[in-house]
Amino acid sequence: MLVRFSRILLMAAIALWVSLVAFGNLTDYGSNWPFVQHVLAMDTIFPGAGIHYRAITSPLLQRLAYASIIAAETLAAVLCWLGTWRLWRMRAASGVVFQRAKRMSVLGLTVGLMVWLVGFIAIGGEWFGMWMSTTWNGVEAAFRFVVVLLAALILLGQREGELDE
Repeated sequence: MLVRFSRILLMAAIALWVSLVAFGNLTDYGSNWPFVQHVLAMDTIFPGAGIHYRAITSPLLQRLAYASIIAAETLAAVLCWLGTWRLWRMRAASGVVFQRAKRMSVLGLTVGLMVWLVGFIAIGGEWFGMWMSTTWNGVEAAFRFVVVLLAALILLGQREGELDE
C-alpha cells in the first residue's frame, strides 16, 4: 500500500506542477510570450546559422503556437489530475484493477512529455535552433521537465503485484 500512496502522491505533485505552469501562462500571458516570439523568430540564434529560413515571424502564427503550448500544458494537467483521482479511488483495489487505473495518469504524463520533449527540445531546440540562443534558450528547463515526467512514467509503469497490497 505504501508504494501505491507514493505513486498517488507523485502524480498529485506532477499534476500540481503542470497546473501551475499552465495557470501561469494563462494568467501571466506576457511573461513567456516574448520567449515564444524570439524562439520562433530565431532572432537571437547564431547570425551565420543556415537555418534562419525556418523562422516564423507572423504574430498570428506565433500566437497560435503559444496557444497550442498552453492548451497542451492544460490538457496534461487535467489528465494528470484525473489520473491521480482514479488512482486514489482504486488505492485498495486488486493489483489488476489498480494497474488499469493508471491509464489516465500514463496519458497525462505522455502528453507532458510530448510538450517538453517534442515541443521544446525537438522543435524549439533543434528546428528553431533555440540551443544557439544565450538569451532565449529553454532546452535545459525542458530537459528537467522531461526527466521528472519520464521518471514518473517509469515508476508508474511498474506492474502491480498482489504483494504490494
